[in-house]
Amino acid sequence: MDKPLTDITIRKLKPGETRKDIGEYSGLRVSKSKTGVTRFWYRYRSPLSNQLKEITIGYYADIGLADARVKLVQLKAKRKTGVCVATEAKAERERQEAESEKLNSFEVLSTASVRSVINHYLTNYIEDKYEAGGELIRRGARQPKGQWEVRNLLLGSDQRRADARANKPMLGDLLGDVLMHELTHRHVTEAIQIICDRGSTVSAGNVLREFTNAVDYSIGELLPDDFVNPCYQAKSAFKRRKINLSSKPRTRVLSDTELSLLLRWLPTSGFSQSQQNALLLTLMTGCRSGEVVSVKWSDVSFENQVWHLRDTKTGVERYVQLARQAIELLVRIRDQKLSDTLVFPRQDGKKHIEQKRFTESAWHMRRKGCFLNIDPWTPHDLRRTVRTGLARLQCPLEVGEAVLSHSKKGIEGTYNLHRYDLEAKVWLQKWNDHMESLHGQQVEED
Repeated sequence: MDKPLTDITIRKLKPGETRKDIGEYSGLRVSKSKTGVTRFWYRYRSPLSNQLKEITIGYYADIGLADARVKLVQLKAKRKTGVCVATEAKAERERQEAESEKLNSFEVLSTASVRSVINHYLTNYIEDKYEAGGELIRRGARQPKGQWEVRNLLLGSDQRRADARANKPMLGDLLGDVLMHELTHRHVTEAIQIICDRGSTVSAGNVLREFTNAVDYSIGELLPDDFVNPCYQAKSAFKRRKINLSSKPRTRVLSDTELSLLLRWLPTSGFSQSQQNALLLTLMTGCRSGEVVSVKWSDVSFENQVWHLRDTKTGVERYVQLARQAIELLVRIRDQKLSDTLVFPRQDGKKHIEQKRFTESAWHMRRKGCFLNIDPWTPHDLRRTVRTGLARLQCPLEVGEAVLSHSKKGIEGTYNLHRYDLEAKVWLQKWNDHMESLHGQQVEED
């Protein structure tokens, strides 16, 4: 026969044992866990679902039997009004936890600045991560050149002069110290507009894109989960004002006449010898100039007449077929012994020439009035010229795209995995022969 609970009964409970009260305190239970913790709890049928429910009243020592019975009477009275006390208690706990999380998030948000969000994005996602000893832990999302470009785009180079920062402030200069909880879409819009107003519309679009990514990346870490990224409103503002922040696709292609002029002019131009050779190899292979300048001798096989291109824009390595003229060019460069490692070294021989030097050299030559007198062109226009030239020579579409290593789209890319290496070699030789004939025709005209 059940007896009312007493303090002595509770103290003598064995681990794993449960006792219940009787009479007006029926429903009150006390149990001792295997770890020795004694708990008062109330078991009842929910007035909402008629299911058995239980709710913890308290722990013995923190509260006594008398206090547990008082609490039980209060819970019973609330249950009689149609309230499921366990469900109500759970909802209250969730509310308090959400409130606590909100307060903690606000504390984090109140200390996070625009600069800290950008740095978080750069160091944890964009850039390579190293141990203190210099060992690589994780590769960044971008190639080394791209890592530097994103950091420079958002924060600017640390070596920039004070007057340069004043005249051409970057996003870090304009908004770096603004706290994220104070940042609005107006801040972002005004900062991007400042970059637009100095004639750098495309750069402004790149800044907005990368900063949008930086804020998104920080949500859930530096920023609370419910933080609203103001960059999307800024993007909408530029769209409403019909301001296009993206670059227009270039369509510049050199004609055969322009190409023959270029080939004759290049050896006497203001480009350095390495730059001249790199531009020639770009024309001979159709590769990106950024890929060409970084080629190493260890990646060139004179026997197989291929160049193993390891670091590409798409991240997929490939073998570039080398025509006879390209091999002859590389042999001449090798015989000059400018570097045992790099095909296109800088003067110090430690690193390869930088892609941006092409544009800088062209700018200086135009300023002096000694640049080739044809419509302006860029190194990437040479790649487009190769592709268009191959089409003029009736090169099949799939082979021309393979020469430039353009990925196949749709179902074609899924099922046709042929790389067209032999076909590319044939048509690159035809293209190089065509360029050689253009150069020869010009010499004969002289």
